[in-house]
Amino acid sequence: MHIYPAIDLRDGQVVRLEQGRAEAQTVYGVDPVAVAQRFYAEGARHLHMVDLDGAFTGEFKNLKLVEAVSQAVPMFIEMGGGLRTRTAIEHVLAVGVSRAVIGTAACESLSFVRDMVAKFGAEKIAVGIDAKNGIVSTKGWTAPSQWTAPDLARAVAAEGVRTIIYTDIATDGMFTGPNLPALAELARTVPQVELIASGGVATLEHIAALRDCEAHPAGTIVGKAIYDGKLTVADAIKAATPTS
Repeated sequence: MHIYPAIDLRDGQVVRLEQGRAEAQTVYGVDPVAVAQRFYAEGARHLHMVDLDGAFTGEFKNLKLVEAVSQAVPMFIEMGGGLRTRTAIEHVLAVGVSRAVIGTAACESLSFVRDMVAKFGAEKIAVGIDAKNGIVSTKGWTAPSQWTAPDLARAVAAEGVRTIIYTDIATDGMFTGPNLPALAELARTVPQVELIASGGVATLEHIAALRDCEAHPAGTIVGKAIYDGKLTVADAIKAATPTS
């Protein structure tokens, strides 16, 4: 299971939001390149980036910073936040992002998902499913959709998606542990899809639980726990490695 340290960008700064609320923001740095280099030095080879300005408004403000990160560290970078057009996806892939994560646009148009998978390949496109109490939220978690997480997962898998990043909004940034039942339900719904878990990870025990759980996620995103010093990247990677 891969560890994806998270870099969330807002107004050029590295921040974390509690349960995705814009007013519950903590700034952790003004140099995302330095943060990414630190993660790489500690052993990370995967990185999860979000343009929060893009998520909230649909307009990028941080693309140059994403490009700077991709040039500074030889990491697999997945990125989401406001990727609602083909042009936006082309731009992030052009600056070195390894995989673009579609969220709101997937809820609004399955044909868009199908077209992007056909255009760029399933290895370059993932769908982000961000859910609270089973209901998918959109537009930076500000608007509930008509989708349940399992229904959306089933629908995008039918359009060729092979990677889903599942975020449990209720646990995000709360240190309460991942939502293992929700992950298991998704794994049963779309067994052909790789899942990446996000939300709630705060301890090595949480990572080990994800590693060994029924869903067998391909990776997990760790954010606030690293920034607050509850986990180190190196220890997280070790805990994510199978013991046998």
